[in-house]
Amino acid sequence: MTEHSHAASAAASPAEPPFDVVIRGARWFDGTGGPSAVRDLGVREGRVAAISPTPLDVAGCPRVIEAAGRWVLPGMVDIHTHYDVEVLAEPSLAESVRHGVTTIFLGSCSLSTVHVGPVDAGDLFGRVEAIPREHVIRTVGEHQTWSSAHEYVEALEDRPLGPHLAAFVGHSDLRTATMGLDRATRPEVRPSRAEQSRMEGLLEEALDAGFLGMSAQQLLFDKLDGDTCRSRTLPSTYAKGREMRALRDLLRRRGRALQAGPDATHPHTIVLAALQSIGRRRAPLRTSLLSAADIKAIPFVIHLMRALAGTVNRLGADFRWQHLPVPFEVYADGIDLVIFEEFGSGAAALHLAEKVARDDLLRDPEYRARFRKDYESKYGPRVWHRDFFDAEIVECPDASVIGKSFGQVGVERGEPGSPVHPVDAFLDLVLEHGTALRWRTTISNHRPRVLRQMARSSTVQMGFSDAGAHLRNMSFYNFGLRLLAHVLRAERAGRPFLTCEQAVHRLTGELADWYGIDAGHLRVGDRADLFVLDPAALDDSLEAYAEEPVEIYGGLRRMVNRNDAAVPHVLVSGREVWCEGAPTEVLGHERTGAFLRVGEPTAPVAPTSTAAVTPAAV
Repeated sequence: MTEHSHAASAAASPAEPPFDVVIRGARWFDGTGGPSAVRDLGVREGRVAAISPTPLDVAGCPRVIEAAGRWVLPGMVDIHTHYDVEVLAEPSLAESVRHGVTTIFLGSCSLSTVHVGPVDAGDLFGRVEAIPREHVIRTVGEHQTWSSAHEYVEALEDRPLGPHLAAFVGHSDLRTATMGLDRATRPEVRPSRAEQSRMEGLLEEALDAGFLGMSAQQLLFDKLDGDTCRSRTLPSTYAKGREMRALRDLLRRRGRALQAGPDATHPHTIVLAALQSIGRRRAPLRTSLLSAADIKAIPFVIHLMRALAGTVNRLGADFRWQHLPVPFEVYADGIDLVIFEEFGSGAAALHLAEKVARDDLLRDPEYRARFRKDYESKYGPRVWHRDFFDAEIVECPDASVIGKSFGQVGVERGEPGSPVHPVDAFLDLVLEHGTALRWRTTISNHRPRVLRQMARSSTVQMGFSDAGAHLRNMSFYNFGLRLLAHVLRAERAGRPFLTCEQAVHRLTGELADWYGIDAGHLRVGDRADLFVLDPAALDDSLEAYAEEPVEIYGGLRRMVNRNDAAVPHVLVSGREVWCEGAPTEVLGHERTGAFLRVGEPTAPVAPTSTAAVTPAAV
């Protein structure tokens, strides 16, 4: 424990008002990576007022949480989400909060809703992030009252936010608002001097409003929705050197971050992004790149990523990889999955929004021949391993195929010695059952040994949950809990790769400090954003998925995680928002979260009522 904590950890004196919340007997982690210890925590007026090795006085305290045998941790920081639309209509963001996340970043992958209107937002988010376009248009249209970054922040803080928010401004957002979506996605068009100046001005304004920086994207299989620009890549991918240099220089001068997504099909873009972080005679460009993954299709590349990061940082860069510290398992309904965008025949199918036209394409023998050729091409950078024997069917009206791979189905449906090609078996089932055919595969992070290496790497940031996006494809809302479970299991097996304190630091204070926001720590005087964890519940249930309808998206059933026994209590600004498996009356009804501005301390959000902490109906 630090000297500061020792000096400040005495119990409240009789002259002081009672605590608002006392957490008794928990193993306390402060988010710095320092030693943990069993302590009582006292919360008053939204801040940690006492951390004591002896029992605190609970006289007059309205809420006492008995936490013996449990842990109390700073709320986790999720650095990569796509909640930009959902937060407008459902600002509780309960799917993340219930897993101990109390700070959430918006504006990833060049996408934000700071400047674009509803229809452009629908085209930008709909297909790339698999959020139904019509619901994006409706939600943004119903709630958009802002026309600047400052007004956007005010609009967020006018909502009953559950967690705290921080944000990147998206480069595709800036480009679309400045040039129009059509011109912003034409390869022959360059921004005029006036348009370039306006983009720089909008970015400067966002940084003045406290934004983390800017997110950009070069990945060429992220495609637009809608009719006018359908299947073009995101506006950010069309930016050339002069445009990007000016925006990067602005971020560098202001000490803000660039979150970038390089084009994985052109590895030199990854190297360039890393080299551009080097400072030399000027400040380094703080760069967070997507993403460090142990990709099944190209297993050696993860080691090149680590080497690249270490090299540029030794040369004066401030470079980090984002990394999901769990197996990257994806689900698909029929052919609706973003990994098919990475090759021509897959993208051609996803280009067709109408089922009749898509089915006609999938039946076409020439199209199938193209798909088989793409499938069998095993060379060059790619994300999907393109192995239908490594793809399990989990739901289908034809129960006989459940639990089998498409490759197995092809073998069974063929003649002896002449199986049906796995591609044809897959396309046949899609034609037969459409989106009622549900299947899964793991595309990366499948080797525990490599996951442990990445978890220890100083050039890796824990994140990339994609929370709020790909609602039917993936669910990593509990990625932090899964990392802690991995660490705890290794420790108990006598093969530790991180201490529990280091793991907590990686999920909390390390991230907050690098991005310059007031979060991620749990010391006396810190804002009381925290959760209570039951380590005994960090079990195999963390790897299971459930489904929950999203009312604002027309009842669409999204994949979620349900680990309520692991996180019995969550506090934001000192107020309990989650209790024993259910939201309290506060969450989603009163604001507990704030917009965290870079470089500025953030006061706890003061309560507007004396709402009880009893669980509300889920």
